Order: sequence, then structure tokens, then C-alpha cells
Amino acid sequence: MTRKGLPKRQRLIGAWLLLSGISLLGGALFAAWLESQLIITGVYRAVLWLGCFSGGITLFLMGLLFERMLFKPLRQLQAQLARLVANPDADDAAAPEGWLKALGPDLHRVEQSWRKDRQQLHRAHAEGARSATRIRKELEALLQMLETPLLLYDRHRRLMLFNQAAEAFFDHAPGLGLGKRLEALFPLASMQQTLGQLPSSGTPRELLIPCDNRWLKVIIRHVPESHDEVLLTCSDATAAWSSERGVRAELAQALTPLRQHTASLVSAAEALGQVRQQGSHVGSLHQRLEQVVSEESLALSDTVTCIGKLLESLQRQGERLTPIWSNDFWQMLDDYLDPAHRLITPIGLPLWFKGDAPALMALLSSLVHHLSHYMAGRLFEGEVSLSTRHVYLDVIWKGKPIAERELAGWRQQRLTTLPLSPSVGDVLRQHASDVWSIQDADGEHARLRLPLPSVEQSGAPRTAPPRPEFHDFGIAELPSPDTALASCPLRSLELVIFDTETTGLELRKGDSVISIGACRIVNTRLLASDTFDEYVNPQKRIPQASTAIHGITDEDVSDAPLLLPVLERFRDYIGDAAILAHNAAFDMLAISHQGVTFDMPVLDTLLISRALDEALDGHDLDSLVKRYCLNLPAGMRHTALGDARVTAELWLALLPRLEARGISTVEQLLHFQASAFDREDANAL
Repeated sequence: MTRKGLPKRQRLIGAWLLLSGISLLGGALFAAWLESQLIITGVYRAVLWLGCFSGGITLFLMGLLFERMLFKPLRQLQAQLARLVANPDADDAAAPEGWLKALGPDLHRVEQSWRKDRQQLHRAHAEGARSATRIRKELEALLQMLETPLLLYDRHRRLMLFNQAAEAFFDHAPGLGLGKRLEALFPLASMQQTLGQLPSSGTPRELLIPCDNRWLKVIIRHVPESHDEVLLTCSDATAAWSSERGVRAELAQALTPLRQHTASLVSAAEALGQVRQQGSHVGSLHQRLEQVVSEESLALSDTVTCIGKLLESLQRQGERLTPIWSNDFWQMLDDYLDPAHRLITPIGLPLWFKGDAPALMALLSSLVHHLSHYMAGRLFEGEVSLSTRHVYLDVIWKGKPIAERELAGWRQQRLTTLPLSPSVGDVLRQHASDVWSIQDADGEHARLRLPLPSVEQSGAPRTAPPRPEFHDFGIAELPSPDTALASCPLRSLELVIFDTETTGLELRKGDSVISIGACRIVNTRLLASDTFDEYVNPQKRIPQASTAIHGITDEDVSDAPLLLPVLERFRDYIGDAAILAHNAAFDMLAISHQGVTFDMPVLDTLLISRALDEALDGHDLDSLVKRYCLNLPAGMRHTALGDARVTAELWLALLPRLEARGISTVEQLLHFQASAFDREDANAL
């Protein structure tokens, strides 16, 4: 493909200096020849030499004049128009200079009109979509509060929506992400037949699917009145089976011998009855023995029945015990007791524990009312502490501890706010717990201690982002994934933008990767939370000169994995996407020939920028950030993930300029960027 547009600035300068030099040299030779032919001295000799040099001097001065008054203003105008196309909202107060100065008011008028039209368009769009936006925000909030993992796929089995529960359920799974295929997360062969036979009415179908050393119970259904979209909800069947094989299974197995003993006693009683009927030794002893066996049989049968009911109750109650964050519990209890006043002040470090929150709130509410006889005020403190097997939930007050006799009476109190009005003792048995009251070491405070099951979980609960990026219904409008990648439109192209940091710039002489960062663009949308960022152990020291640039030290990578496993995870992260980098020749050289194949199309914003603006200097990342007024967060430059994000923003700025030139497919772009390839830049930053 031939180059288009103005020649490079360096070529123009070279041609100008060459012509000026030739003209001056020719003038000097001509002046020397004339001086040898004509005998002239004084002023005439000076005029001769000046006249012969005048052409070269004139050419040199005209070049300077055109550079200052025309060529430099033209380059500024080109950069300004490029910025206006790529980032129309960027502030640009620079006015044309030189002979183009008169275009300043006209250019400013065009720019203001364009921005005004865009503002009117945005205003009209915002007014028309306000109601939809409100509904969408409410749906987003509801989705994040759902505890059931939920995934929505389009007709091409691409993920359009997932909630926070799904993100936690499939933690660190490379197949979870907007636009990713169903088979990247589940073994498609396990559900292929079910997907082909799903009723359009939305009737669900259930499957058990092996996935990452777990058996998942997956409920699949068509979304009614949609374009063949499929909704999946998941649960961990392995966890349920493990629970059933634990204590509950042992209790269930214990029922079998008990029933056998019952049957044996009943049989013995029947045998004694038959002996009595046969007339042998019909005496009071046999009658008493028969009565005892019969009574014991009935009693044992009642006991077995009671154990069965307790087992069923235990199974139901165990499902109600869920992990609770102590700070959340104290806040809920405060709202339950008196929403207008804060009665309980949490102290100490918060912890997780397991319990039935409504039952515990009813129990402690009853306790607060009961304590009104033991304290002067109504202010309490709440504290949790960790023991070897339990989490102690303490309610603290200023006063004396409760006597054991009073606690025994309180255990019998009915909690009428709960279904079936269980007693305090029932709630304690539900949690396999008890209560006692003790005096604090200061002699002024007392506390009631309630041991509860601990939870293997640390850290405060995560909060959902205000605008979670867990859905994009525009994915359903993208071309089929089976479309040839070469003809795929650039706007529908899934891209992974990546960058590497290395121990140095001489990759062919032993320098290696120490960090890989990447982000993803789906449907021309940069996903803020879909990232890849890992350190790599280079098995060598990092030079101080390199650390001064990217800030990565030997300590940072000492415990990091080697390059091969990181590249394998990075390849899984890429999936079916194309990849993009700035000066991709360097980054591809860093990750190639390391045991992992990267055979997808590679796009390069450095080459694209050069092909678009051949006449402009400065195609490094910093110059392009400044040219297009891109957002560069402080401290992110020269970090792998930070540079990848900036490159992604640069790609979105270059996309409208590519489309303005009719470059709209991957094949066209690969040819276009190839026209700017320069082997000398393969090792440039």
C-alpha cells in the first residue's frame, strides 16, 4: 500500500537543505570560474560573489519563511483537526498562526458549531433516555443484591449480563466477562442438547455440570419474548452433597439401627403373646414381661419419631444460619430496637459469624428489655471476639451481671415476634449455643456472652460499585462470532490491550518480562473491572535504571510466578479477542517464543498514528496523550496496566479518524498500519 498525504517533515527538510547546499555550492563554483575569467577587484568582486550566492541564500531564506509561515501552521492545523475528530470535547484554545492566521475565526466558528450540535444531540438523547436510565439503575442495584449467581447470554451464546454473586461464584474464572462465549465458562457438551431443546415459554431445565472440581446445579431457561436469549442460575451442588454426607448423614444413618431395635422389641412382644396363647405358663410374670416389652417398644418408637423430627428441624434450621458481618448486625439491631436513637455502640474489631439474623435480633431485643432492671441507662456496647472454635457475641452494659436463676427464667421466655413463638432456649439450641453473664475486670461493666459458629472468611464485605459494569445488551447486536475476523467491523471487535514492563530494552540479549498488564474493550466500551495485572519473576536482578522508570523492584517480583504460567493465564484471558499495544513489535517480542502461542491479529497504535499523521512528529505515548487530550491518571504511566489503559483510550480516539478514511474492518486496518511499519522502531519505547 502506497503512502498517502504530505511527505514526512524530515524528507522536506532534507530536500530543502540539499537544494540550498547545491545552489550555494554551484554559486561558489560559478563565482570562482567568473573571477578567473574576469579580472575584477574591490566592490565588483564582492558583488560578483554575492550575486552568485543569491540563489542559494534566497532558497534557504524562502525555506525558512515557508517553514515558519506555512508548513508549521499546516502541521498545527492538522493536529488540531485530528484532536477535534478524536476528542471533540477537549479544550483547544490554540489559534492558527502564520499565513493561516485568518482562518482562526472560521475554525473557531466551526468548532463551536460542532460542539453546540453535539450538546444539543446529547441533551435530546438524555431527555429521551432519562426514564430508561432510572429503571436501568434500579435494575442494576437489584441485580447486585441478588445472592443467586445469574448470567444472561445472547443467541450467539455471548455473555451480556452477570451479577456480583456470579462474579464471586466464579472467582478468577477467565471465562467470565462481557462478550465471552458460554463454552469459555461451562463445558458446552454437557448442555448442548438441553440448549437446543429449551422451550420458548421460559420453562426451566435443570442440569448437573462438572466445572473446576465442582458439580454445579445449573437452571437454564429461555427469556420469553426475546431474541433467543438464555438465562442461567447456578448453585454449588458439591457443597450440598458434602453437607448431606457430614453430621446430617450420620444422624440419618443412626435412625436405621434404632428402627431395627424397635422392630425387634415389637417382634419379641408378639412372640410372648403367642406363647401365652399356646397356654404354656400363662402367669403374671409373662403378663408383666409382655407389658414391659410393649411399653418399651412404644417408648422407643416415640423416641425414634422424635429424633426424626429433630433431624428434619436441624436440616431446616441449618439452612437459615448464614454468614453475618458484625458491624452490619449491630446496625440492624439498632434499627430494630429504636430507629431514632443509637442504643448499641460497636467496639473492638469486626468479625464474621454464622447465625440466623432475625432470630438473633429478636433474642437480643428481648435481652435489652430484660436488662432494664439491671442498669441505670439504656445505652449498650457490642463487641465480638474470636476463640478457637467460636465467635463470642457480647452485649455490654454498666451495672451488675445477670444471675443464673434470672437467665434460666429468660431462656423460657417466648419470642412472639418470630413464627411459632419459639422460646429463647429454642433459638439458642438452633445455634448450638448457650448464654452466660459475667462481670468485667473494671468492676463497673457486665456483659452477656453468646458463643456463635465462626466463619472462615476475612475482610469487610465488598460493596457494589455505584455503576457496576456487569451488563451490555448491545452485545446482542454484534455480528455472529463465526464471522471471519478479517471482515469483522472495528467497532464490534473484541480487543485485549496489553503492555509489558521488562528488565531492560535489549530483549535479544537477555532482558525479560517482569510485569504484564491488560484491559478489555467490548463493543467499543473499555471495561473498568475486566483487567489482567501480574508480576513475573525474571530470575535475575532488575537494574536500577529500569526500576527508576517503572518502579518495580526485586522485592516486588521475588515471590511472583515465572513467565510461562503467567503467559498461560494471559492467553486464557485473551480468549477469542484480537490484541493491541503501542509499539506492539517490542511487547510481542517480549512474550513470543516462550512456550505459549499468540496467533491472533495484532494491532499497533504507534503504526496507526504514523499512518494517519505521517507529516507530524511525536508518535510516542506521551505525545499522543497530549495531542488528543487523553486522561492520564497520576502515577499510572510506565506501569503495565496503566499504559494498557492509556493505549485503550488512544484506540477509542483513533477509531473515528480511521472510519473517516473508510477503514472499518480488521483486514483494512492491518494493511493500513503495515504501510507505516519501520523496523528501526522494533526496540523503541
